[in-house]
Amino acid sequence: MKHKKHTNLVRRNNANFAPNEIAILGTTCGIIADLVQQVSKKLSNYKLAYFDASHAKDAVKNNLAEYVFHHEGNLQVTTSESVNKFNQCIQFSQYDYLFVNGNHYQAAKQILILDSEKEASVLKRLEQLDNIQFVVKLTKDTPYFSFLEERYPQIKNIKCYTIDDVESIANHIDILIQEKSAPVKGLVLTGGKSTRMGTDKSDLVYFEKPQKEHLKELLQSNQLPTFFSVQGVSEDPTEIHDTFLNLGPFGGICSAFQKDPNSAWLVLATDLPFVNKKLIALLLQKRNPSKIATAIKGKNKQFVEPLVTIYEPKAYPILLQYLAQGYSCPRKMLINSDVKIVEVDDDLIRNINTPEEFEEAKKEIQNT
Repeated sequence: MKHKKHTNLVRRNNANFAPNEIAILGTTCGIIADLVQQVSKKLSNYKLAYFDASHAKDAVKNNLAEYVFHHEGNLQVTTSESVNKFNQCIQFSQYDYLFVNGNHYQAAKQILILDSEKEASVLKRLEQLDNIQFVVKLTKDTPYFSFLEERYPQIKNIKCYTIDDVESIANHIDILIQEKSAPVKGLVLTGGKSTRMGTDKSDLVYFEKPQKEHLKELLQSNQLPTFFSVQGVSEDPTEIHDTFLNLGPFGGICSAFQKDPNSAWLVLATDLPFVNKKLIALLLQKRNPSKIATAIKGKNKQFVEPLVTIYEPKAYPILLQYLAQGYSCPRKMLINSDVKIVEVDDDLIRNINTPEEFEEAKKEIQNT
């Protein structure tokens, strides 16, 4: 048996530089950059990035990294950094889509622009064209190059637009972004200390079965594969044991992402018995995968409820960054991040923490 030096972790599905990327090549860098800008305006509901190379002949290495923030939210960065796949995957992990200048860098998917004056350039990069999503012509009369038809006999069957049809190009890219939207899985947090209750709150019965089983059924009724977050090591495939120890719900969420960093996780605590199927459906309906998370907030509450929240895959590296700074509060991460907030009546997310509150809540539920 071959010795393994490192733990075999599940990795996030990254391409060359990002989870979702596309290179644009076949014409001048200026035309590529202009197309990216026009398309990005049509897709302003997403978080987009553009990866290009500097065209400056000379560059002086910076001894001081400069970060200039504008009050409108823009950031200008001047620093010294080489292109590195691992660093770029971290840098672009928060983006829904990365446009890449294919004249300089290769990406997992491509948009080929047909420019009669750049035939030699396309021929030189022919090996990079291994996953063309669609073709863009500078004019409707721009021909397909003979070597393209020879190498890719079906190329004329690939969708083709003219470069002024920005709306159609943007719509096509919109579809490509949505195709990579992460699936959602359910996570029911169990095994807490339940100090004030005096017994495990996940085993309390409000609806003729342990609360953890009731919540699992709620999530499964919304077509979500659902798991229990548990403290001890478990061989049960429906349980995810904490690998981030002694961190409470924060550790449970991170452990779920460690098991599957390519899914979003709808997290539910068991001390919220008034959460119902309708609320789960609302949260899923309002989900915005472009945000770090989609979270419930009581209308009269100041902060979101972190344990009735859909955490997107892009939340995982941010959670780890907070942990590295000594914070293990998921609410702190949420209130300082770009989050979609869904407001509901306060009673729907009322916490039940003591035996007295449990008896009162049970009576209330039975009378409804």
